[in-house]
Amino acid sequence: MSVGAAAGSPPLDELIASLTVEVPDFPQPGVVFRDLTPVFADGPAFRRMVEGLAAASLVDPRAAALATAGTAGPGFDVVVGVEARGFLLAAAVALGAGVGVVPVRKAGKLPRERRSADYALEYGNATLEVHTDSITPGQRVLVVDDVLATGGTLAASVSLVEGLGGVVVAVSVVVELVDLGGRQRLAPHTVHALWTT
Repeated sequence: MSVGAAAGSPPLDELIASLTVEVPDFPQPGVVFRDLTPVFADGPAFRRMVEGLAAASLVDPRAAALATAGTAGPGFDVVVGVEARGFLLAAAVALGAGVGVVPVRKAGKLPRERRSADYALEYGNATLEVHTDSITPGQRVLVVDDVLATGGTLAASVSLVEGLGGVVVAVSVVVELVDLGGRQRLAPHTVHALWTT
């Protein structure tokens, strides 16, 4: 997939910023919610965003080190999407790359044997879960979500993947809220953000 912009198109970060709507005091007072649904609704912008998310694995040297000799591909074997907007993004990235997609869900949503991880986020606590048979040991995993804030949600997702033996080759997000320090919480994993604010 190519992440290049057509002639005359704005850079991807500027495009995402121009379409995103900021909603103050949601879901609680003091929180500014970045609503990316207008980016999702714009076909060309959505395509560029998905291509940008998929490109994350191309810069991670661990992906190349784990590749089976003689194979070509996107640098990952499966895409993990974090509930809920991460599902839309991960599914699109996986489809474009020709690989599978695995949902990381909020507690109580998965019907079969699952692994759980508790985490704190900027406005509360929660639990995430994944089916225990959804990731196989040694599988190269691209973790995708819409926003990296404090890093709690994504750190829990990385923990779930690694607990099942998967190798996280990169974490790819649309928006990174740099003042909240989430990137440091995910170290040493590669974090790829399309727009930092």
